[in-house]
Amino acid sequence: MLTMKKNGNRVWVTFTFSPTYSVEDVAVSGEWNEWKEEPMKQKKNGDYYITKILRAGDSFQFGYKVNQNDWLTEEACPSVPTVYASQNSLLTL
Repeated sequence: MLTMKKNGNRVWVTFTFSPTYSVEDVAVSGEWNEWKEEPMKQKKNGDYYITKILRAGDSFQFGYKVNQNDWLTEEACPSVPTVYASQNSLLTL
């Protein structure tokens, strides 16, 4: 799930991942930071989240890395194929 709040040329994007199986850790990676994994915090209800401030008008590919192994996309965004025979989510601000 994504929530976005625009303020001028910046957009506060909160990425929320709701696991459907046993999860030890979740990170988000994307083009905005050259694919560096950013650990997400866990809420009391089990969801993981992180808020990023990104530039309005840009588009970024990203994904969630779960348990240091699984690469998952965001269902609220379109998916695009990668050169690694997987899919990335496409976020357009």
